[in-house]
Amino acid sequence: MSAVVKEVEVSGIKVPVIYEKDNSLPVVSMEIVFRNSGSMEDGKHYGLASLTSKIFSEGTKKLGSTKFAEILDDNALNLSVNNGNETFVFEASSLKEKFSLLTKMLKELLSDPNLTQNSFDKVKTLTLGAISSKENDYDYIASVGLKKLLFKGTPLGHSSLGTKESIEKLSLKDIREFIQKHIVTSRAIVVIGGDIDEDKALQKVKDVLSVLKAGSYEKVGFYNADDKAEQKMIKKDTKQAYIYFGSPFYLKVNDKDAYKAKVAAFILGSSGFGSRLMEEIRVKKGLAYSAYARVNLNKSYSDFSGYLQTKTDTKDEAVKSVKEVVDNFLQNGATKEELKAAKEFLSGSEPLRVETLSQRLNRAFFEYYRGLELGYSLKELQLIEKLTLKDLNDFIKAHKEIEKLSFFIVTK
Repeated sequence: MSAVVKEVEVSGIKVPVIYEKDNSLPVVSMEIVFRNSGSMEDGKHYGLASLTSKIFSEGTKKLGSTKFAEILDDNALNLSVNNGNETFVFEASSLKEKFSLLTKMLKELLSDPNLTQNSFDKVKTLTLGAISSKENDYDYIASVGLKKLLFKGTPLGHSSLGTKESIEKLSLKDIREFIQKHIVTSRAIVVIGGDIDEDKALQKVKDVLSVLKAGSYEKVGFYNADDKAEQKMIKKDTKQAYIYFGSPFYLKVNDKDAYKAKVAAFILGSSGFGSRLMEEIRVKKGLAYSAYARVNLNKSYSDFSGYLQTKTDTKDEAVKSVKEVVDNFLQNGATKEELKAAKEFLSGSEPLRVETLSQRLNRAFFEYYRGLELGYSLKELQLIEKLTLKDLNDFIKAHKEIEKLSFFIVTK
């Protein structure tokens, strides 16, 4: 059975539910995704969404973190909380026979999170420790630096983890207010599947969500990457130069030409060995072990970005090579052989992308979340198969904005 979209009504709110029946294993999984509730909603409190997700990992106020965790472990229940740029997610899975207990624990966590000063102080200390450990993570420094260059002045222009200064300023009140605004029925999308009948699945969803307030939903804003083509460099005690680069890409996630972007990005930088960037920078010039780039299409932003590492004394040559590869790709497009290879890989690897229930549910969720019909991914493969070299190259040449590359470099 393929995934379908249903609805449950809770507190006067119709909540979409993506459901798939799969009784190949006696397992059930459930995700509650809260829209427009990720790090974009941090406001001036960088790291707020991330810290809030860690608070939920401290169990309930009634049971405390230790007892709550013991119940999960003793019954092989998987329950975790995380956030992205746009979303705040509760993930839960268990054996079929334990699913009622799992939903009971999830319901208690939503209604009675461990919002005590002790748990807050604990996760705050752990977060500050994690931030300190990133001081020597040069990939992290370069990726965050590029993010600030491309999206400065927007809700996307900061690290989701936050900074020492921003975390120090956070209070338990900030966490409470974030939960009250974002962990609400009106922002929820539920994904549920496995060895469970549809009626029972919808009943469980309705029961779990019944503890939430209706709240209100605000649409996710959209932000274009900066086109000023800046370059920033910081010095660290490193033997390698860490080069992260990015530029605008003027295409929305549900655009009819999104499949062309997928093929173009595959050829230019996301296919590993054989990609233009890898061939030029590693194979021909020996400047890096690997070079990677891709197109990111999201509800909140679209951009072109990539990275590589090279010797500190060849960083300038590597930056020049990236620009040359991108410029050549924009001017001359892809070759017949590259398009053929891209089609063969994307079509041939499709079975590997839908092997498991979690993969299929994840795909169905993103199709729905991005405003596409369920099953669009298969239609996309058909479009890719019919794509001509002329249409692909016309598309590539129409997106000159990706040559407006910004670079953030960490070097010695």
